[in-house]
Amino acid sequence: MGSDTQPLHIFFFPFMAQGHMIPLIDIARLFAARGNKSTIITTPPNALHFADGVDRDKQLGLDINVETIPFSPVEAGLPEGCESLNHVTSQDMVMKFFKAVGILQQPLEHLLEEFRPDCIVADIFFHWTTGAASKYGIPTLLFYGTSNFSLCVRENIIRYAPHEKVTSNSEVFVVPGLPDQIEMTKLQLSNFGKTDNKFTEIGEKIKESEEKSFGFLVNSFYELEAAYAKYFTNEMGRRAWHIGPVSLYNRNIIDKAQRGKKSSINEHDCMSWLDSKKPNTVIYVSFGSVSSFGTAQLHEIAMGLEASEVPFIWVVRMGKNKENDQFLPEGFEERIAGKGLIIKDWAPQVLILDHPAVGGFMTHCGWNSILEGVSAGIPLITWPVFAEQFNNEKLVIQVLKIGIRSGNDVWNAWFEPEEVSVRKERIEEVVTQLMGDGEEAEDMRKRARELGEMAKKAVEKGGSSYNDLTALIEELSLHSYQQT
Repeated sequence: MGSDTQPLHIFFFPFMAQGHMIPLIDIARLFAARGNKSTIITTPPNALHFADGVDRDKQLGLDINVETIPFSPVEAGLPEGCESLNHVTSQDMVMKFFKAVGILQQPLEHLLEEFRPDCIVADIFFHWTTGAASKYGIPTLLFYGTSNFSLCVRENIIRYAPHEKVTSNSEVFVVPGLPDQIEMTKLQLSNFGKTDNKFTEIGEKIKESEEKSFGFLVNSFYELEAAYAKYFTNEMGRRAWHIGPVSLYNRNIIDKAQRGKKSSINEHDCMSWLDSKKPNTVIYVSFGSVSSFGTAQLHEIAMGLEASEVPFIWVVRMGKNKENDQFLPEGFEERIAGKGLIIKDWAPQVLILDHPAVGGFMTHCGWNSILEGVSAGIPLITWPVFAEQFNNEKLVIQVLKIGIRSGNDVWNAWFEPEEVSVRKERIEEVVTQLMGDGEEAEDMRKRARELGEMAKKAVEKGGSSYNDLTALIEELSLHSYQQT
């Protein structure tokens, strides 16, 4: 190939859930910023969430576009307008939603036939994409949206079944074969880490898709989990390119403030509030775009934060039982006025975490949130809920050593469980410990700052993630050239 190599045309096909969509949109923008043509495939309502960001990129001269395809949730027994996993409110709806997305295969194939892109980057939950794309000779890159570490843990639990050798749900077992001694219990395993459940069939189809794919795109950076990046490739036989943290592609205030969807608070008001606080004194509390708690647990969080006397920003996802602010203890907002800021539903998370006043992050351990915390160089309080979040907690606590456990030990669906898993006394304790001046907390802050610097260097020219993306673009260009 010569210097006149044509830009690549790449399709990006994000799963319809904010935690899956946000990083893949960032990746589409990243490819376009490298001179390629990016086309994002999604449904009309989901396209609205990132339309403004795409328009800003177009104005800067990037070749990035959106193609929408129809999706009828009613056909699958879902409510009208249920076009995102974030709208699902029961376990039964989850399975219906996962089955319903198969409706998208035919319209996707029409677009593949019409545009003939050089590659498609698809979320792993669209496991049928590899087969659809192969009909037209188009390679598929799979996007899991999680870490190498989590994928290695999941693989070895399935491969060696250590959870089947323990005598109780709370007995600790070691996940065999990994670079570190990773301890878990059966209570912490996700549905994808168990056998014979509703997700078993989906897991098997994902496995088939992995084997047929061109490789994996990983939103991580090599220095963060080098041993597991090697294990993923050498022991699990997977090709992977590490191009993260992709959140760092958002460099201006508008992109950070509107990443995902419009915030529920004016970003200037939020920044002004933070500006009034001293450096490293505020803890940011958020449990992601899907998880929500019952009123009893929310009361415990509120009282624990209040008792800690640490300034806080708390993002509360507004679920089905939170009308008229009944989810807060009586008089709470008046008592914490000036000390705490409550944001309902959606917050400009990257903007908040990057502010000098923020010194800690209580998180549900979704991979996007962990990476955003790492990129900001701040330590974490871990409160995993579902999906692969307990795996991610193990990375934070047992490997990176940049966090403190809240103490929640039970994997659960995200549909507002009424029982309390972490009491106010424990919440006060971990917040006070993380934000205090003890030696352990200072060591965590030091390690977190070092990782934050590594993350920023990784995405800059000459960094590991920058170079991995360059290598991938070159390999895809060669593949495309050889197909012509």
